[in-house]
Amino acid sequence: MGPLERLRKEWFILGIVLVIAVARLEPGVGVKGGPLKPEITITYIAVSAIFFNSGLSLKTELADGGLHATSRVFCCNFNQSCWWE
Repeated sequence: MGPLERLRKEWFILGIVLVIAVARLEPGVGVKGGPLKPEITITYIAVSAIFFNSGLSLKTELADGGLHATSRVFCCNFNQSCWWE
């Protein structure tokens, strides 16, 4: 296995190491109130992306039609009852 092929295979670990090295060199980027705005990006965007990604990995065979309809009706009624208080 050549070095280029090895880099392609281990791209995720290398990316993590690169991000950690950059954070070590320039820690002010991720500080509260900094350019990345971690109080917004981590609290809302990152958490939403994690849950969305987890939802995409669920097996569709487990979702049965009745369960899907029941959850939709519950969520719809629950959300509307919260809006009209």
